[in-house]
Amino acid sequence: MPKMKTKKSAAKRFSFTGSGKVKYKKQNLRHILTKKSAKRKRNLRHAGILSDDNVPVIKKKLLPYG
Repeated sequence: MPKMKTKKSAAKRFSFTGSGKVKYKKQNLRHILTKKSAKRKRNLRHAGILSDDNVPVIKKKLLPYG
């Protein structure tokens, strides 16, 4: 049986924490930053944790060996 391939686009966007949760970079911090408040930009800096509903999809289909 051949190995499953990792979806490379997903591998670049998601990573795993030590406890197995899925981490991702939040969106909306690339351009048009002048109209966004400092509080909003500050909160967007930190990594987001994916909700439990979406974790099986990422782990099984997109990152099978992650």
